[in-house]
Amino acid sequence: MGLYENLFYSKAVNELYGDSLQVGYMLRFEAALAKAQAKLGLIPASSALLIEKSCDVNKIDIALLKQQIALSGNAAIPLVKQLTQIVDEADADASGYVHFGATSQDVIDTATVLQLSDALKLIRDDLDTLTRQLVLLVEEHRDTIMIGRTFLQHARPITFGFKVAGWLDGMLRSKKRIENLLAENLALQLGGAVGTLSGMDDKGILIAEEMCSQLGLNMPLIQWHTQRDRLVEIASALGILTGNIGKIGNDISLLMQTEVGEVFEPLAAGKGSSSTMPHKRNPVSSIICLAIAQRVPPLVSGLFTGMVQEHERGTGNWHAEWETMETIVKLTAGALHQALIVTNGLEVDSERMLINLEFTNGLIFAESVSLALAGKMNRTEAHELVEQCCVKAKDEGRHLKAVVMEDPAVNTILSQHQVDKIFDPGNSLGLCSEFINRVLNNARLNKN
Repeated sequence: MGLYENLFYSKAVNELYGDSLQVGYMLRFEAALAKAQAKLGLIPASSALLIEKSCDVNKIDIALLKQQIALSGNAAIPLVKQLTQIVDEADADASGYVHFGATSQDVIDTATVLQLSDALKLIRDDLDTLTRQLVLLVEEHRDTIMIGRTFLQHARPITFGFKVAGWLDGMLRSKKRIENLLAENLALQLGGAVGTLSGMDDKGILIAEEMCSQLGLNMPLIQWHTQRDRLVEIASALGILTGNIGKIGNDISLLMQTEVGEVFEPLAAGKGSSSTMPHKRNPVSSIICLAIAQRVPPLVSGLFTGMVQEHERGTGNWHAEWETMETIVKLTAGALHQALIVTNGLEVDSERMLINLEFTNGLIFAESVSLALAGKMNRTEAHELVEQCCVKAKDEGRHLKAVVMEDPAVNTILSQHQVDKIFDPGNSLGLCSEFINRVLNNARLNKN
């Protein structure tokens, strides 16, 4: 992976895409194929047993395999050739049943699906951990008042728990998508030359069903050599997940700005430092989440483009999936890894949040004043009156509350007690608490 393997990626998922494991997934297909064919009486049981025994990645010359891939156009052709030679050394007759009735795409697609199954399970497990960490943050800060921002401007008070509940809500939806993909989108590929299984007599469907049972995959209604929607749906779900994680990274990096200083990534020795400015504390994990959120969508778009394939076998567009899907999976896992780091021990400066809340000298409560007045006077007139007070407050550098209280038109309608309540941020939170409860209840319902 190079210099950045510990920055953009997750070690556990990266290992699934190592040379030996990738070859191992293909050998699992070949072993399951032979075993299923023997069970259905298509090939001798002794041959199947020998083929299964020979499907050992340690017996494969991977360096040679890599060289031959450049000539063959895919990994399955030279792999089957090596496997056949291994079997032939023990039993020449048995070697004739290696890869019997299958095609290269059957091997590669099924291996890809098996690999995706393992990767999605690791991603799901990390998502479980992330949702638990977010739940803790929501519960801890459900009443931590801060300013809500729209178009990067101060808008109305919210709580930090409310903001995190939005992050959590997105993660819960992504978690559900991953679970659905694991249940529905991991299908065996077995079609032979043009997808009809013509080389397996009338036993092809039964053999495919037996392989599904062995490999833990779904049985498709028909081969999907040029119907790529299952894989594209997986890529799309991962793209959405990286986008949701990018949203978290974006919010945290903005809240870490010097002028804001409300939230900080967990402190670690040497993390976030600058090469020239010792005082800086950079949002490293958030930056990586953002970078990945930018990298993945174009890759997903490439898979969408590749869906339009020719007849019964794609020319180039199938081949374009291999490394693209791998990169999407590995980047998604990397984004999750960074999100786990940043949400585990996130520092929240509640005092700074309250200080920033007063940055506009009470202008954020203008709407509340207008609504209170509208109950006693024409709404348009109330709006114009408060607008005048806001202009005066800004021109004179004074707090809106003081300006409002000395305005005779306001004084005749609102008492000091009523104005005090209006300018209490705790009274401007709307349904923050109720929305938080809804998200937390959903998190509990979806808890494993």
